[in-house]
Amino acid sequence: MKWIPVRVKKTRQTKRLEPGSDSIRTDTLVATSLAWSRSVLRDIKAWARMLKREIHAIYLAAQSPHVPWYTKYLALAVVGYALSPIDLIPDFIPVLGYLDDLIIVPLGIWLVLSLIPEEVMTASRARVDEAVTGSHGKIAAIIIIAIWIVSGAVLGWCVLAYWRGTR
Repeated sequence: MKWIPVRVKKTRQTKRLEPGSDSIRTDTLVATSLAWSRSVLRDIKAWARMLKREIHAIYLAAQSPHVPWYTKYLALAVVGYALSPIDLIPDFIPVLGYLDDLIIVPLGIWLVLSLIPEEVMTASRARVDEAVTGSHGKIAAIIIIAIWIVSGAVLGWCVLAYWRGTR
């Protein structure tokens, strides 16, 4: 038998829990932890979508004539760093590798957003929403999927031709 400390009547007492006892149900604990992890994952995905939208809006806002020149250069640097596969600190370094993505990029976005006029950002966000939901976004998605399908078919054909030629 395993001894598990359980609170009984607001005092800390130790009580023996029998197997199959209704006091602690592992299925309830598992369900609670799964629900919590899904919630956290959903929040992280929403935050990532918001950052992606803001980066695109910053790029569009940097092209506006109402934005000062130094803000344009800073905006392009932040957008370039956020979209670049090359990081200041490589991602294979434990903890520090992802620290730059979690701190530098959001701080850069915050700084640029504080320097760009609000009316320019509002117009840029509207253009981003239009680009994502408009027909151009759907057409681009269809073209990209078609390119992947054709590339996969060509690769499969090349592998099949090589495999038949080596026999």
